[in-house]
Amino acid sequence: MRPQGVVTRGTTNPNRLRRVDNWIVETCGGRLRAAPDPLVVDLGYGATPVTAVELRARLAAGVRADVRVVGLEIDPVRVAAARPAADPPGLTFARGGFELAGLRPVLVRAFNVLRQYDEGEVADAWRTVTDRLAPGGALVEGTCDELGRLGGWVLVDAAGPRTLTLAAKLTTLGSPAELAERLPKALIHRNVPGEPIHALLRDLDDAWRAAAPYAPFGPRQRWLHTVAATRASGWPIEHRPRRWRLGELTVPWPAITPL
Repeated sequence: MRPQGVVTRGTTNPNRLRRVDNWIVETCGGRLRAAPDPLVVDLGYGATPVTAVELRARLAAGVRADVRVVGLEIDPVRVAAARPAADPPGLTFARGGFELAGLRPVLVRAFNVLRQYDEGEVADAWRTVTDRLAPGGALVEGTCDELGRLGGWVLVDAAGPRTLTLAAKLTTLGSPAELAERLPKALIHRNVPGEPIHALLRDLDDAWRAAAPYAPFGPRQRWLHTVAATRASGWPIEHRPRRWRLGELTVPWPAITPL
């Protein structure tokens, strides 16, 4: 089966995806625990296999020890370079793209893959992946900066996109407006007046400024008050203060669907 997609830049770093990985453990762990075959695909892992190795370790420790992670890359040179890091059956590498090399995983993580695609290609890419998931499976697709300090990702299943999560390292966050730099491809060009995602980021930024009196107590307290105030203003942010404390917030996709 011919891999579908194009080769990415391949940039990666250790711990770059720790925020989304930890979110996956908590939010998607139930899908893997219930699965007869806990298969996960790391789609487009990049020039080195480090993030696939880390994903396997985090899922094995936090969800179930028998989880299997397959790293897929279109570039055969990257696949060959990654194979010394394999640890079968828990971690293997193969050539593949959006068609998932014929696999039927419960979960697919695709990070920093769609940034180089056109916005109009995103829905087809999502559909190609979700059509090949195991029953009840999901795709986590998004992007982050080179060190993993800012990120955004969409949870997609057979019914389409379900949620958007934004995440930041609070000790380096200047304001929520910085999250615009790392919106998923489906949204990054929609951060303009009149679009829901622009309104969300604007309201978060307003709440951040209003929460300035809490800054002496640390960035976490300021962020907690920012998210709580934005939620109180009417945004349907999921009420998960434990995740808020980590610099996250999640909203249902209908709240920010592009116009």
